[in-house]
Amino acid sequence: MHLILFIVVVLGCGIGIGFFCQPGEWYARLKKPSFNPPNWVFAPAWTVLYVLIAIAGWRTWEDGASLTFTVWLSQLVVNYSWSPAFFRMHRGGLALVLIVILLALISVFIALQWNADRTAALLFTPYAAWVAFASTLNAMLLRLNWIELRG
Repeated sequence: MHLILFIVVVLGCGIGIGFFCQPGEWYARLKKPSFNPPNWVFAPAWTVLYVLIAIAGWRTWEDGASLTFTVWLSQLVVNYSWSPAFFRMHRGGLALVLIVILLALISVFIALQWNADRTAALLFTPYAAWVAFASTLNAMLLRLNWIELRG
C-alpha cells in the first residue's frame, strides 16, 4: 500500500509540474544543440524515472534510513524546482545550479544506499545518467541562448 502511495505522489507531482511548466513557444524558439532529444522523449523518460525514484524512496522509507531518506526528499524538492526555474522563470543559470545540485544529491543517495540497499541504489542509476545528460543539455542551452536564459 505504501509503495502505491509513493508512486502516486511522486509521479503525480511530476506530471502536475510538467503540465504547469510546459515548454511552449518560448522553448521552441531557443537554439538547441544537435543532441537535444525530440520533445516527445521527455514525458515517457520522466514517467519511468519517477516510478524508479518512488520505488527507491519507498524502500528507503521502509528501511527507516533517516539520513538517506532526507537526501531522497531533498533531491525530489530540487528535481521539482528545476522546471519552474527553467520553463516558467526562463532562468537557465538558476536551472543549471539546481540540476548540478540535483546530480550531487542523486550521487549521495546512491553512495549511501550502495551497501545498505543495493537495489535502491541501482534504481537511481538511470536517473543519475539522465540528469547528467540533462545537465549537459541545460549548460548548452544556456550557452546557445545566453540573452534569453541568463540569470
